[in-house]
Amino acid sequence: MKEYIELQTQFCSKIDIKKICTFDYETIIEGTFPIYHKSPRFIFVKEGKGSIVVDMVPYELKAGVLLSVLPWKCTQITDVKEPLSFEIVKYNYDVVADTLKSSSSIRDNLSVLKKLEETPYAFPQGDMEKEVEYLFLRIREEVGIESVMDFRERKSYEEMNVIMQISSLIIAFCRAIDSRKEASCKKVEACDNRILILRYIYMHLSEKMTLEKISKQFYLSRSSIRMYIYEKTGLTFHELVNEMRIMKTLNYLLYTDLTLEDMAPILGYVDAAHISKVFSYRMENKITNYRKTYQKVLNIMNIEERKLAYQLVEYISRNFQEEIQASFVADRFGISIEDMNRHLMIQVETNFYDFLNRLRINKACELMLCSDMPITDIAIEVGYSTVKTFRRNFIELRHVLPNQFRMVQAELVN
Repeated sequence: MKEYIELQTQFCSKIDIKKICTFDYETIIEGTFPIYHKSPRFIFVKEGKGSIVVDMVPYELKAGVLLSVLPWKCTQITDVKEPLSFEIVKYNYDVVADTLKSSSSIRDNLSVLKKLEETPYAFPQGDMEKEVEYLFLRIREEVGIESVMDFRERKSYEEMNVIMQISSLIIAFCRAIDSRKEASCKKVEACDNRILILRYIYMHLSEKMTLEKISKQFYLSRSSIRMYIYEKTGLTFHELVNEMRIMKTLNYLLYTDLTLEDMAPILGYVDAAHISKVFSYRMENKITNYRKTYQKVLNIMNIEERKLAYQLVEYISRNFQEEIQASFVADRFGISIEDMNRHLMIQVETNFYDFLNRLRINKACELMLCSDMPITDIAIEVGYSTVKTFRRNFIELRHVLPNQFRMVQAELVN
């Protein structure tokens, strides 16, 4: 009988799906099977010795180690020399990340979020370790202990306080990484990067996700990607994409007032009807009934600002092949160029011109791979007025000349 990699639930709590954070203990006395985590968590090792593999990279486990596991990362404890005791904080990444992005120091907060992608492993020592212990204690005191149903009476401002504690934990984790003097892991020599496919899909859900696109990204055939996904999850490619989109949809239903029309382009759906159809099939419940049952559980997001950011991204994405300028787009939405760039940094983590060039170069790559159009015609087609500007931006983003890119990709296909 085929054994698939377990897909963990997306919710922080098995009891209350509205919770944005939970605290718990866990003890491991032997190795575990691989698991894909839908909900992110911090794992603080209190006792024991062993090894864990995160996306094919091994790490040592011992007292004081702090792990950060992001959505759709795959983990497996491969060795337990001494029984391992953990403190675990699960949290809603989208809510925490959106709060960080919306704060005043956007540049620093974005770099913090990107650092979480670099490594899941930190080993805080001295005052840093004490700070981590303190933050875990504060979170436990606020939310209780999930496994023993130690649920505390809800305090005023609980959600905001928890988000602040998790944000502080993220900063402590990043500082521990920066201060690390020794390499904390040893790379697998023959790393099977297919395990990164699920994380890649999750990070690009707002785009049109196809097997062909993933094939070019990982240099694998579409059939091999399709087979790998099914072998590991028991889901077809389209079922997996819909599963991930449903996760995101639930978050938006719980934590925002966005309409289905607003959500569709953000989450990669065709339209509002497409969301309703996929949701009803997967959840066996109408989306209107679900929202009516749970309603919005937090008021921590500025909904109007979020809508404006989505509208900006959608407008630029639809019109990047035209001669659009930053001043024109800003005037169209009645804001300054600085405010427009701030909204774009929150939503796509880049400013107007970088986002515009990224869209154009991505489209150019698609045309070079799928057509015989001359480079000059492609440059004009994607919105550049001169080939010189096109080449300069192409080299900046792809690190090769357009014609070299076309040649290399053609060789890979053949």
